[in-house]
Amino acid sequence: MSTRNTHRARPGSAQAPGLAALAGLIADETRAAFLLVLLDGRAWTAGELARYAGVAASTASEHLGKLVAGGLLAEERQGRHRYVRLADAQVAQLVEDLAAQVSPAAAERPRGLRESSAGSAMARGRTCYDHLAGRLGIAVTDALTGLGLLRQDNGFALTDDGLAWFDGQGIPLVRTGRRPLARACLDWTERRPHLAGVAGAALCRHALDAGWCVRIGSERAVKVTDQGDRAFAELLGIEPAALH
Repeated sequence: MSTRNTHRARPGSAQAPGLAALAGLIADETRAAFLLVLLDGRAWTAGELARYAGVAASTASEHLGKLVAGGLLAEERQGRHRYVRLADAQVAQLVEDLAAQVSPAAAERPRGLRESSAGSAMARGRTCYDHLAGRLGIAVTDALTGLGLLRQDNGFALTDDGLAWFDGQGIPLVRTGRRPLARACLDWTERRPHLAGVAGAALCRHALDAGWCVRIGSERAVKVTDQGDRAFAELLGIEPAALH
């Protein structure tokens, strides 16, 4: 008598190995630290990342090799130097979304004044891959919404007035691939969504290029300048006190 295989493929079973492999890549403290610092959108050398994470260069190189092979990082070489960056905006979104699930209240307390100051600067304003985050990002998002330039009722979407506002400021919105024009990104310090997507990236790039914001320190923190105070107040009605 013949026997038939009674096992049936379970829903999602084809994706299970890939998901497990992805989780394994992130489930290491050193690799997680690399991914988080690379959310600044810049390319870092292996040596810089090794010093940041406090590990040996050989250890950093081994971890970076795994992240590159797993598709989370992209590698660039210039002469003798090896640079890595997050592979794309989707990877950045994944890392930021996962980080947002870790409650700041459960995080380790700062070990000193310097670490506490760095944490305060990051909470005040930072880049989340290629868009503004922290209280700065939330203030900009709320202002755009309050002026009727951005809708949040069914996900994030620019209104016709919003499209005209970006055009009027000379901020081009160039869509590439399947990246949405506007997307909500959960802010891990404010626990509220800020503007991401093509519009969020374009606004952040313009703010840095125009001198409204400047990077501070070696991580993702940014500071609003006096010029930025005037621009945000004039264009979006944001009081300087909300940005500092």
